[in-house]
Amino acid sequence: MTINNDDANLPAPTDPQGKDAPLEESRGWDHIGAIIVDATLQRRQNYHATVKPRVVALVEAWPDAATTSGFRTRLDTGKLSEIIDWPSPGRLAQVEDITAVFERQGIETVSELRDALSDQARRTVVREALAAVRHVSPKTLEYIDTLSGVSTDAPGA
Repeated sequence: MTINNDDANLPAPTDPQGKDAPLEESRGWDHIGAIIVDATLQRRQNYHATVKPRVVALVEAWPDAATTSGFRTRLDTGKLSEIIDWPSPGRLAQVEDITAVFERQGIETVSELRDALSDQARRTVVREALAAVRHVSPKTLEYIDTLSGVSTDAPGA
């Protein structure tokens, strides 16, 4: 389902928005494949109805894809489309391209991604490489920060 309301795609708040508001868990994954797929699918999609179920299915089907090399091995089987029930070749190509950026940058784990995005010099290089991928916008870059647990409130972030 495509929507035009960007607010539906914002990360959930980590604190209640008022005294009686329920606490909603913030988005994040300890699985490189999940971060890549989530960041790729989020554009113009409803998170809870479209993106999250597909990412959960990926994590359950491919637990060994928690690292970039594990995700690459699984991607090379050509079955990602089936696992996440996503036929669009454009989004699947974007998954491939983001994975290739992580490979070139030597980012193997979510912890390494978080470290790279937390170090100002490395952050610039990684973000420039990701920004060169088609459809990776500044909003997507910020979303990758959120998914990997990088605080965008930090100085220089």
